[in-house]
Amino acid sequence: MADQQNAKNVGNNAPDLEALAVSMAKIAERSQTLVNGFLSNQSANMGMADPLNVGSAFIELTQRMMANPAHIMEAQFQLWQDYMSLWQTTARKMMGAEVDALHEPDGEDRRFRDSEWDESILFDYIKQSYLLSSRWLTNTVREVEGLDDKTAKKVDFYTRQFVDALAPTNFLMTNPEVIRATVESGGENLVKGLENLLNDMERGDGQLRIRQTDETAFNLGVNIAVTPGKVVYQNDLMQLVQFEPVTEKVEARPLLIVPPWINKYYILDLQPKNSFISWCVHQGLTVFVVSWVNPDTKLAEKSFEDYMFEGPLAALDAIEKATGEKEANVIGYCLGGTLLASTLAYMAAKKDQRFASATFFTALTDFSEPGELGVFIDEEQLDSLEGRMEEEGGVLEGKSMATTFNMLRANDLIWSFVVHNYLLGKEPFPFDLLYWNSDSTRMPAEMHSFYLRRMYQENKLIEPGGIELGGEPIDLSKIETPVFMLSTKEDHIAPWKSTYAVTQIYSGPVKFCLAGSGHIAGVVNPPTVEKYGYWTNTKNPANPNAWFEGAMEHSGSWWPEWRKWLAKNAGGEVDARVPGDGKLKVIEAAPGSYASQRLDVEEK
Repeated sequence: MADQQNAKNVGNNAPDLEALAVSMAKIAERSQTLVNGFLSNQSANMGMADPLNVGSAFIELTQRMMANPAHIMEAQFQLWQDYMSLWQTTARKMMGAEVDALHEPDGEDRRFRDSEWDESILFDYIKQSYLLSSRWLTNTVREVEGLDDKTAKKVDFYTRQFVDALAPTNFLMTNPEVIRATVESGGENLVKGLENLLNDMERGDGQLRIRQTDETAFNLGVNIAVTPGKVVYQNDLMQLVQFEPVTEKVEARPLLIVPPWINKYYILDLQPKNSFISWCVHQGLTVFVVSWVNPDTKLAEKSFEDYMFEGPLAALDAIEKATGEKEANVIGYCLGGTLLASTLAYMAAKKDQRFASATFFTALTDFSEPGELGVFIDEEQLDSLEGRMEEEGGVLEGKSMATTFNMLRANDLIWSFVVHNYLLGKEPFPFDLLYWNSDSTRMPAEMHSFYLRRMYQENKLIEPGGIELGGEPIDLSKIETPVFMLSTKEDHIAPWKSTYAVTQIYSGPVKFCLAGSGHIAGVVNPPTVEKYGYWTNTKNPANPNAWFEGAMEHSGSWWPEWRKWLAKNAGGEVDARVPGDGKLKVIEAAPGSYASQRLDVEEK
C-alpha cells in the first residue's frame, strides 16, 4: 500500500517531458558555446605558471613528509583505526543499538543541518566518514615539520579549500536534501540549477560568478543606502556625502567616516534598521562619509598618497567650508582605517591636530600577523598580480578581490550557494549585506602594489620612517589623538590580536573594544538587535590574551559604548546643519553617482 502511494506521489510530481526536453535542448546549445569559450581561454592561458604559487608549496610539503616515513605510517595507521571504529559503531546502529557519534561537525558548521544527516544510518556514516577524513588530512598536513611559516600557512589554507570542496553536501548523490528535492520535483531542480549555472557563467564571460543574492531586489537610494543626504564635494577619488539632520541641535564637531575602497560605503547604511550612519544622525551628529570612486584605467596611477590627500585630508577642508568647524572626529573602517592611521601620522609630522578623535573599525596597522589574507602575499603571487593589473590597463578588476574574500569563508560564501543555486535549483534570497558584497570595486595598480608590498609583505607601516607620504617619513608612535579601536572576535580579514597592536604603538589614550562575530556582522550590530556582545578593559597590557582575560563582557551592541566615548570630544552644541547651507553647494542627492556605479551593470 505504501509503495503504491509513493508511486502515486512520484507520478503527481512528474515533470512535463516535452517542456523538459525543450529546456534541455536550449541548455545544451548554450553549454556548447560556453564550453568552447572556456576551452579557448584555457588554451590561451596554458603558458601561465602557477599564479598562486601553490604547486611549489605542496612540493615542499611532500618532500618534508617523505623525509619522515615513520610519521606517515603512524598517520595512516591512525586513519585505519578510526575507520574501524566508525565501521563498528555503524554496525551497532544497524542492529538497533544506541551509539554516540564518533565525529560531529563543529557548532558553526551549517552544512549538515538537515535531519537526515542524523536520522539516517547511511547519511550519518557518510557525514562521519567525511569529517574523519577531512580532519585527518588537515591535521596530518599541519603536523609536518620543517616548513617555513608562510609555506605552512599556504598549504594549510589550500588543503582546507580542497577539503571543503569535497564535502558530501556539495554532490547530488550524497546530499539528502538534494535527493529529496530531485524526487519530489521529478528532476526539475537540476534543470533549473543547470540554467542558473549557465546564467552565472554567461555573467562572468565564461568564468563562474555565483549569485549570492537577488540583485534585482535592491536599488540604491530606494530600499538600500536610503539615509537622506547630499553630495557636497567631489574630486577624482571621492564624493563627500553630508547627511540631513533629524535633531534641532547637534554636536559641534562633525563626524567623518572613511570606509575602505575595496567596497562601497553603504555597508554602514544598508537599511534603516541596521544603518550605523542613520543611528549616528539620530544621535545628534553631523555625519559626513567619503564615497570612493570605482576607478577605471584613467586613475591607474593614483597612489596611496593620493588617497590620503584626496580622501580624508580633502574631506577635512571641505567639512570646514560646509560647517565652519576646523576640527572633526573621524572613523576609519578596514583599509580606510589603515589609511587613517597613515594620515594621522602624516598630520602629526605636520603638527596638524584637526582630528579631535579617531575611531578604527577592524583596521590593521601591524601586518606581522595579517591572518589568512597573508596566504596570497608572496613575491611570486605579487608579480603575477602586477602582471595581471598591467594587462587590465592598470587596475585590478573587482571580481578578483571578491573571489579572494569569498575563499576566506568558502563554505558560507561559495559552497552553500553551489548547493542552493545549482543542486536545489533555487533563486538566491534578497539579502542587503550580500548585495553590498557583490557590488565589487576596482583597485588602481599604483596604490594596490604599494599597499600589498610595503604593508602586507614588508610591514613597513609599523617601522618609524619605514614609509614616506607627502615627503614626510611617518611614525605611528607620534599619534597622540585619542583613539577608540574596535575589533571583532572572529575576524578573518583583520585578526583582533593583530589589530590590538595599536594599544602599544600610539602615544595617545587608546580604548580597545572587542565585539562578537566577524569583520562585517560584528560592526553592523545595532542596539535594537542585541545579537552579539562585546568586551572592554580599562587596561591595555602588552599581550592581547592578557587583555581578554581581564576584560569585562557586555551584552548587546557596542554602539552605545562608543557613543559615550565620543561625547567627550563633542566640542559643544550648535544648531543643526543642513547640506548646502554652508560654503559648499549641493551637487546631487545621496548616495551619489560614485556609489551608484556597479561593475556588473557596466560589463553588460
